[in-house]
Amino acid sequence: MKVKKAVIPAAGLGTRFLPATKATPKEMLPIVDKPTLQYIVEEAVASGVEEILIITGRQKTAIEEHFDRNLELEMELERNGKLELLKIVKDIPNLIDIHYVRQQVPLGLGHAIYRAKSFVGNEPFAVLLGDDLVYNPEKPCLSQLIEVFEKTESSVVGVQKVDNSQVSSYGIIDTVDIDKKIMKVNSLVEKPIPSEAPSNVAVMGRYIITPEIFNILKTIPEGKGGEIQLTDALNILAKKENVLAYEFEGKRYDVGDKLGFIKATIEFALRNPKLKDSLEEYLKELIH
Repeated sequence: MKVKKAVIPAAGLGTRFLPATKATPKEMLPIVDKPTLQYIVEEAVASGVEEILIITGRQKTAIEEHFDRNLELEMELERNGKLELLKIVKDIPNLIDIHYVRQQVPLGLGHAIYRAKSFVGNEPFAVLLGDDLVYNPEKPCLSQLIEVFEKTESSVVGVQKVDNSQVSSYGIIDTVDIDKKIMKVNSLVEKPIPSEAPSNVAVMGRYIITPEIFNILKTIPEGKGGEIQLTDALNILAKKENVLAYEFEGKRYDVGDKLGFIKATIEFALRNPKLKDSLEEYLKELIH
């Protein structure tokens, strides 16, 4: 079955970036000249997704404004002959059909995903977390997971190995290898202490999930932090049907972390031919 729909949770408060996120959604913080969320949407589009649902919350209207048309801005750019910028601005609303639903109360990622039940229906769907950017110009991360799903018709979790000192920051998987990059998920645990972690295989914010997850999310009790955890629901799903983990290829950035955000900004800027030479020169001067 084809994966046609994607869900992007974007209801978090972004407290790690205060005061910048007091009035600006963290998903709209720019990496160079493009909001973080637009990179995520573009990854979904490049992976063949046809519709996206963004889960928002209070004070997130800037997200809807960004993916809508701005006629006054378009007219101003056209009047001033800034046709290259005009094309960039006009292309954004045409990326893909985007729908929105609010998570009125911040009860966790699992609760946010459950808000997508009506949108998803009885289909497999993708989930992309906005805190994780993955750079792979040859094959987007989500496209890699979709490929695995289409061959196996099993839920797939995108993973990479992390240092043992970092396992307490991630959902960690107990796995059995199937081949070089595909593993069967036995269980998942949310942010374990290193001595209790079943492995160093960490979930990295990309999923393909079967609709059975909604039956689990409907009745699952609160987990870590008093929230409905998607990790807990996937743990139950793995006992009902095959759930796979795929070690995707690509450079992953944790843009929910300040240092990770800075690294992403610098490296994406270095990939921009208009900025590369000047930025390299500046960085050399700064270091020396």
